[in-house]
Amino acid sequence: MWNKTSTCCNWSGVTCDNEGHVISLDLSGEHILGGFNNSSSLFSLAYLQKLNLDDNYFNSSIPSGFSKLEKLTYLNLSKAGFVGQIPTEISQLTRLVTLDLSFISYSTKPQIPNLQKLVQNLTKIRKLYLDEISITSHGHQWSNALLPLRDLQELSMYNCDLSGPLDSSLAKLENLSVIILDGNNFSSTVPKTFANFKNLTTLSLSDCGLNGTFPQKIFQIETLTILDISFNLYLHGSFPEFPLSESIHTLSISFTSFSGEIPHTFGPFPMPISQLHSLAIIDLSFNKFNDSLQVDSIFELRNLSALDLSHNNISINVNVDMFPTSCALSTLNFHGNLLHGPIPQSLSHCSSLEDSVTVSTKGQQVNLVKILTIFTAIDFSSNYFEGPIPEVLMDFKAIHVLNFSNNALSGEIPSTIGKLKQLESLDLSNNSLSVS
Repeated sequence: MWNKTSTCCNWSGVTCDNEGHVISLDLSGEHILGGFNNSSSLFSLAYLQKLNLDDNYFNSSIPSGFSKLEKLTYLNLSKAGFVGQIPTEISQLTRLVTLDLSFISYSTKPQIPNLQKLVQNLTKIRKLYLDEISITSHGHQWSNALLPLRDLQELSMYNCDLSGPLDSSLAKLENLSVIILDGNNFSSTVPKTFANFKNLTTLSLSDCGLNGTFPQKIFQIETLTILDISFNLYLHGSFPEFPLSESIHTLSISFTSFSGEIPHTFGPFPMPISQLHSLAIIDLSFNKFNDSLQVDSIFELRNLSALDLSHNNISINVNVDMFPTSCALSTLNFHGNLLHGPIPQSLSHCSSLEDSVTVSTKGQQVNLVKILTIFTAIDFSSNYFEGPIPEVLMDFKAIHVLNFSNNALSGEIPSTIGKLKQLESLDLSNNSLSVS
């Protein structure tokens, strides 16, 4: 609550200059209800440079009065609950460096009838976020509208009803470091010129109707940390033989038509994957990889938290020491591949594993639910695991369900199985196990 008995410069969210002029106002997350119009006293703050109205419930159109705040360099109306069209008067805020209109409405999509008119004077802008706003422009139209923004560094236009093609002219904005265009309908190829971005850290083109062949050189952009081209079913491609960028943190190409071999960049030569120190998430699921893959080096990644190789046809030789003591995985999915070998005791090293872990052998699903002391169920049924039941599994004291049926397990059933006091269902049928 603002205390009217004290100067406004001492109020929470208010910043003043040395002369007492309000230069910054942060009302984000205040859950303010109801709208305001052009007569609002807000528009009398002639010295205001930064305005943040994020996360409120104004439920009104955006007043054209924002154009009066001529000194604004930062304007954030994200998730503020505004409706209707975005007023072109915002184009008069020529000092803007950051404009965030993303997810502005809680009901219907606001509209930008003419993107060129909105941004034509915003030549100083560096960060532009327009997620979930209907723009309905073709590729060359919205790309050309952005070309005057030579200082633009971050562009996010998620689910903006944009249509194709994905125009190569966008590469002229050479300072771009973040490009997020998910959820549009480009129905086009990815321009080869995108590999020319020298500062690109994030390229997210998920669910965009992309097709053709993905340019391999994009994998080599030295600054790239996040690459997401998932859910483009007709996008073809393969990994290059040259090394991936060492800075890559997240790589997602699930639900595409990538095929071919897993390259040496994911193996011992020329660059061990263990040297990609920043890599934390690998998602190669639902593709057409069929190469034999030794995953040992992948698990050496000390920051790797999620690995999804599901629904491919990759042959993986499981060994006892498959998981290192430094294993930090929280998600592991091998469903729909070809696993061979024993159940690795070293799985217990992955103390961060939780929720559901899915693997399979020859298409037969294996579910591990709740690893370690919070294990409640293990289902290894109908696979081709061989060898003895690892004693380490007897340490999962909270387990309720244990199913190893229809495998090739052998040896004696551990007598320590009696320690599992919470066990309600046990199925070891159709194996070659014996009881002492």
